[in-house]
Amino acid sequence: MSTYNEPRFPGPDPYEPLGNPPTFTLTSTDLADGDEIAEQFRAPSNVSPQLQWADLPEGTKSLAVTLLDPDAPTGAGFWHWAAFNIPADVTELPQGAGSQADLGIEGVISLKHDGGQREYYGPQPPAGHAPHRYLYAVHALDVETLDIDPDATPTVLGFNLYFHTIGRSILWGWYEQN
Repeated sequence: MSTYNEPRFPGPDPYEPLGNPPTFTLTSTDLADGDEIAEQFRAPSNVSPQLQWADLPEGTKSLAVTLLDPDAPTGAGFWHWAAFNIPADVTELPQGAGSQADLGIEGVISLKHDGGQREYYGPQPPAGHAPHRYLYAVHALDVETLDIDPDATPTVLGFNLYFHTIGRSILWGWYEQN
């Protein structure tokens, strides 16, 4: 597994202050860890990549999926995707699942990304701003549901994840607009 914390990227490691929970297997037929993200998964196509996981930590009761650009020139990164209350027996999100607010799974809630929609928003860094990292994270949680207002921000989800994450795995890619 490659590391997403490299000097060529301008932003900090957003997960460093959150500790190091156990990892588990996270794979994708659409993303290669550390590679440039393919055009169909970037904006304006906005097709979410396939994600699959296994070997979750004991005690996992639900999952959340997030996509963060920590290199966005905002001081706080840019949330491209945030969904939670994914049942622990779900082991995969098929390609394109992010176009549905519930990911095609009953009970799942997608929050509005920082662009204002309840769906996956593909990578789209500002032109000429250097390469940006995109961190596709799956969070294993110790609760079946998070009681978060569906109109809350992904930052509120992140705050709640801090208290309930018992495992986290990340696939990452990068993209640069010239």
